[in-house]
Amino acid sequence: MKPSRSRFVEVRRLRYHLREWGREGAPMLVMLHGWMDVSASFQFVVDALRGDWHVLAPDWRGYGVTSWTSEDCYWFPDYLADLDCVLDAVAPGHPVALVGHSMGGNVALLYAGVRTQRVSAVVNLEGFGLRDSTPDEAPARYARWIDELKAGASLRDYGSLSEVADRLRKNNPRLSEERALFLAAHWSQPTDDGRYRIAGDPAHRIVNPVLYRWAEVEACWRNVACPVLWVQAEQTDAAKWAGGQREIDRRAAALRNVATARVADAGHMLHHDQPQQVAALIESFLAGPLA
Repeated sequence: MKPSRSRFVEVRRLRYHLREWGREGAPMLVMLHGWMDVSASFQFVVDALRGDWHVLAPDWRGYGVTSWTSEDCYWFPDYLADLDCVLDAVAPGHPVALVGHSMGGNVALLYAGVRTQRVSAVVNLEGFGLRDSTPDEAPARYARWIDELKAGASLRDYGSLSEVADRLRKNNPRLSEERALFLAAHWSQPTDDGRYRIAGDPAHRIVNPVLYRWAEVEACWRNVACPVLWVQAEQTDAAKWAGGQREIDRRAAALRNVATARVADAGHMLHHDQPQQVAALIESFLAGPLA
């Protein structure tokens, strides 16, 4: 297993944790994790990379070792601003290649459409967006948000790392026991009473009051200038969030310079299920646009 090291940078009054692998000065890859995940989630893909890379992966605000916000909920645009500040710290003035999984893939594509000069390529792993909303959903969504704020959010804790690993394997039966135990040590943190809590702010579970508007997202995606690799797992369940497979295919077509790929024998957590396939796709793709 390739060793990682930690680095901390100040980002918008938060202490941001960056996990790093590889040699400083090597070509940089910035990897962005998904919702309720952590930067260490990319360890298996990093292990499978054959080239000389400097990989950096932030723990998003409220996840892993990064500070929690002082507010009572989280806003999606903050990830774009946080990423911009992170890149200012680690690659000032230089475009970088982004690899994003799920929520991280959505952040990567939006950012590439907003800061076109900062991104040289995007590898989007299952970041297909949410179902398009309609304005008539707004009253109920705002009411739900207020109710959840008042009730507060919580996450269950666990008696041991093995229990955390069992939870991860329940969510993803393809995950080996060895990989589950590794992830459990990063996905959770010990408490004062000897139990383990998830390494994430429970407030992430509070519903977003702002409706998902595909037209706005599409405008950003159409502005992406760099090459994009659009990667889907053959056994994904992401279609249920995006509004169906036909909608996923239609959204890929919104990108002007996109290649698509499928990963066999993998579900939504494809970077855990088939890290060798994912790493090979990343390196093959980046050998083209960045060569």
